Formats: sequence, structure tokens, C-alpha cells
Amino acid sequence: MNCIEIRNLSIGYDAQSKKAKIVASRLNGLLNEGNLTCLLGANGVGKSTLLKTLSGFLPKLEGNIFIDNKDISEYGDKELARLIGVVLTAKPEIQNMTAREMVALGRSPYTGFWGTLGTEDNRIVDEALEMVGITALAHRMIDTLSDGERQKVMIAKALAQQTPVIYLDEPTAFLDFPSKVEMMRLLKSLARATGKIIFLSTHDVSMALQLADDVWLMERNKDERTLTIGTPHSLADEGILQRFIEGDGIHFNPTTLTINIE
Repeated sequence: MNCIEIRNLSIGYDAQSKKAKIVASRLNGLLNEGNLTCLLGANGVGKSTLLKTLSGFLPKLEGNIFIDNKDISEYGDKELARLIGVVLTAKPEIQNMTAREMVALGRSPYTGFWGTLGTEDNRIVDEALEMVGITALAHRMIDTLSDGERQKVMIAKALAQQTPVIYLDEPTAFLDFPSKVEMMRLLKSLARATGKIIFLSTHDVSMALQLADDVWLMERNKDERTLTIGTPHSLADEGILQRFIEGDGIHFNPTTLTINIE
């Protein structure tokens, strides 16, 4: 898979109703393999709605989402489960399940009704644990893990799903600063090592600008939403990041891509 393309996409809710609520429209962009792409924007601008629509959890209202040059509406649920892995913000409140058992659930699109793992499935699960660096946690119960460890388990589950695309909604939301940095570095290295498309929403603007290959910036423009796409440096050179970031006592350095607070 080389890319995912959205073309004149409208997103929102109640697609089957005459009173459909449009959150954003006329969105266009590309997600490229091997890249870490970060979705930035203020609260309520529609980031989660866009992620859910790209994942197939919400139907698109208009336009196209092309995956391998085929619109998302042409894929069945099982096909999508083999194309797209999703890691949501919510903590997995699960008891009586080990980290390895959780990661093994990523094999469900391939194991049939009973979910029995074969030799190859077990190898893939072990490989996913190793890639994320949590082999030592394999037999720990999920409810005994730290927030950062749980996030790594969910990412390993997505890797075990062996999809060319992984979407993450605020993957650093519950982490302390060192863990945020570690998580973002991990995701970038996974994109490089696996050639996957990794696309995540985040409020950690400073970190995204330092580590992302590409940025999708959603903004409010009167009653509309706009989507601007580029590398962190190109968006800084055009003054777009300054407009988004700067405020009273908040200054953005377009050369270093850093934010200073007075």
C-alpha cells in the first residue's frame, strides 16, 4: 500500500438522516506509507470524527476515502480489519487477561470463529510484543500495568493484526512526559521499520512538530473547518503554525519548531 487518499470528504453524524450534522467538508489529503503523520487541532474541531470516519467506524457523508485505489465503502468489515488497526484513547478496563492474551486478540481477523491461534499466529504475537519492547510483560495481567505499558500492549495488538495502516486517537493522553516522548519515538520507528501508515491525533503540539514527518492541521474558519497539510517546516515557513499556536504570552520559533511561554 502506497497511500490513503481522501478526496472532497465530508464527515459528521447521522449519515442516514435528513438532518445529518456535518462537522467538516471538502477535506483532501494523502497519508503515505512509512510516515508518522500527526493530526493537530483545537478541542471540538473534529479530529476524532475524522479518525473514526477514516477507520470505518462512522460512515462518510460525502466524498471518497481511497485505500489501495478502492473506496472504503467497497470493503467489507473483515477486509477492513485486515487493512486498518485502531488504538483508541480509552484505557482498556479489563481484568483476568494477560498482556499476551490481549495482543493475541489482534489475530482475530485471521483465526475464525473460535479464535484458536496456530503456530504462525503465536509467532506473530511474540514478534509484536518484541517490536514494542514488552516481551517481559507478556504474562502480566492488564490491570496491573501502568498507563504507558497498557498503551504499548494496545499498539502491539495493532501490530499483531498485521494491517498496513494504524490509526491512534491521542495515544499519549495519559502518559507522563518521558513516556510521551518514548511513545512518539516508538511510533516513528515502527513506521520506518514496517513501512506502515501511522496516523495519530494529539494535543502534544511541541512533540508532534519535532517527530512527525507530516502534519494535518484542522482549524475553524468561521463556520467551516479547514485542513492544511505539510511537513512541520513547510507549515512553519508559510506562517500557518504561528497562526495556530501563538497567543497571549505564547511564541513559536519557526526555525527550531519550539514553543516558548512567557
